[in-house]
Amino acid sequence: MSAPPDKPVDTSLQTPIDQPHTPKVSEREARQVAEAAREQAWRKPSFAKELFLGRFRLDLIHPHPMPSGEATRRGEEFLSKLRDFCETKIDGALIEREARIPDEVINGLKELGALGMKTDPKYGGLGLTQVYYNKALALVGSANPAIGALLSAHQSIGVPQPLKQFGTQEQKDKFLPRLATSAISAFLLTEPDVGSDPARLATTAVPDGDSYILDGVKLWTTNGVVADLLVVMARVPKSEGHKGGITAFVVEAASEGITVENRNAFMGLRGLENGVTRFHRVRVPAENRIGAEGAGLKIALTTLNTGRLSLPAMCVGSGKWCLKIAREWSAAREQWGRPVAKHEAVGAKISFIAATTFALEAVVDLSSQMADEDRNDIRIEAALAKLYGSEMGWLMADELVQIRGGRGFETAESLAARGERAVPAEQMLRDMRINRIFEGSTEIMHLLIAREAVDAHLAVAGDIIDPDKPFSAKAKAGANAAAFYARWLPKLVTGPGHLPRTYAEFHPAGHPDLAAHLRYVERNARKLARSTFYAMSRWQGRMETKQGFLGRIVDIGAELFAMSAACVRAEHMRLAGEHGREAYQLADVFCHQSRIRVEELFTRLWSNTDDLDRKVVNGVLSGTYTWLEEGVIDPSGEGPWIADATPGPATRANVHRPIH
Repeated sequence: MSAPPDKPVDTSLQTPIDQPHTPKVSEREARQVAEAAREQAWRKPSFAKELFLGRFRLDLIHPHPMPSGEATRRGEEFLSKLRDFCETKIDGALIEREARIPDEVINGLKELGALGMKTDPKYGGLGLTQVYYNKALALVGSANPAIGALLSAHQSIGVPQPLKQFGTQEQKDKFLPRLATSAISAFLLTEPDVGSDPARLATTAVPDGDSYILDGVKLWTTNGVVADLLVVMARVPKSEGHKGGITAFVVEAASEGITVENRNAFMGLRGLENGVTRFHRVRVPAENRIGAEGAGLKIALTTLNTGRLSLPAMCVGSGKWCLKIAREWSAAREQWGRPVAKHEAVGAKISFIAATTFALEAVVDLSSQMADEDRNDIRIEAALAKLYGSEMGWLMADELVQIRGGRGFETAESLAARGERAVPAEQMLRDMRINRIFEGSTEIMHLLIAREAVDAHLAVAGDIIDPDKPFSAKAKAGANAAAFYARWLPKLVTGPGHLPRTYAEFHPAGHPDLAAHLRYVERNARKLARSTFYAMSRWQGRMETKQGFLGRIVDIGAELFAMSAACVRAEHMRLAGEHGREAYQLADVFCHQSRIRVEELFTRLWSNTDDLDRKVVNGVLSGTYTWLEEGVIDPSGEGPWIADATPGPATRANVHRPIH
């Protein structure tokens, strides 16, 4: 039945939400802001960058880098204390029921030194390596993911990390001792109408003598409800003596004019202290500015380079738990005379969880150790780890729910009430879902990594497709590109991956042949680079609009990186005498599973429905298919799609509750 002719068409998705206080910027201006904030120089080698260029630099990750003996001793000592605390002091079910982490738990973590895991001991911190920091997050996150999120938001993206990288000595001396022992911090960038498009940032910081006056509203401020210190991104207007631009500030959460207007509630992470924070004429001393005016976005993105590793670390912890529950349940549950694990349909899911957990831990540990050694640029590796971990973590949690069947959908409290083991599988699924959005959604990560993956091409040929460049610049770029591709393209034809004895050390006697998988990675890295070059030649300036293609390019790179990490980890474990045979088996299975995904992705590069999808989207937005929406009731409430965030005094009660 079609809609009557006089039925109005809902055009809400066609018209941007009017937020008069938000800067109006064009698509090109938004890209320019993002590009200016991107770290453009490559001063150190990058395994992943080389991979996207068709160069398989196994020497950059093999032999597997290792932490020092002292770092291991300190890390293991803290993990032992943290495990005891998690087992005796954290009641995950209580946090889930009450949607709040008890103050005594947070204070107990403070006493353990958990707020200062990555902070130098000279400031009162523990000085753990990235490797052990991630292991700690995986451990505490398995006890309750909201606690993992609190500690991660505080240290991975909160005040300590940008201060360590960009703060003055005075700022470090003033704030780091507090942050390492007692003060919880939060990172405030997102606004009601500004997500991954920082060019439209509306919060302002107006210079006023030796201070700045902050006005604006920040959304989804993880830790913001309980934070003592905030790192706030605000726009400084350009004026005489002020360069202006997006700028980072350390702000005392108890400052006059700051109001936490709402504690947000979510489908998962119910203990998360995430809110809406309003700034009304908040005075911040100029000495609290981190870096120069206009450097805020670069500081934020640089902070995230290694900060992103905390999220996949917690996904590793989730994978380990999923494997444990799948093993125990599938051995106990029988159907048709056999344990369900023995049925191929269920067994395949268990194999996927086991192999993927092994590979994901390999990716995270390898990237973390490279971050600790600081000899490689890991911005792409960390981004790939976040992307891959969040996607695979979600799939593993979903498969666990499927393996558990109706019990997977039932809450732990309900299971316990009727006398069964309280397995919070459905909670795990809800908690894991946010990881595909946190710290850069999957779609944004695809674009971010794709930009880095094509950086070498844009460096030599970017001016050719830039409409603002004069003919002389295009001609020069054409000459440079011709020289670059004359050297580069012939190297993509053949390589070590075609030689049957390459990487022979990865095929020791009596073990699966991981060398064959590494040869596959080498061959397909070159194929990936050829595909990227062909796409740039075909679409040129329109390449940035081909987000489906770019996403698949990145996903292939992620699989190749994970295969490489899994093989290197297996060989390392074999040489160290740590379950080497079993590690080889897991790496072999993972690589076989990954190769199937890679082949499908390569096929979908050129055989897909992208153009057809675009036509349907245009039809949806124009109201062509509104008849398809009929026959249902919309349970949504009234109200605007995006809340008004006009700067001004607060009209709601302050729900800020610092924990002391």
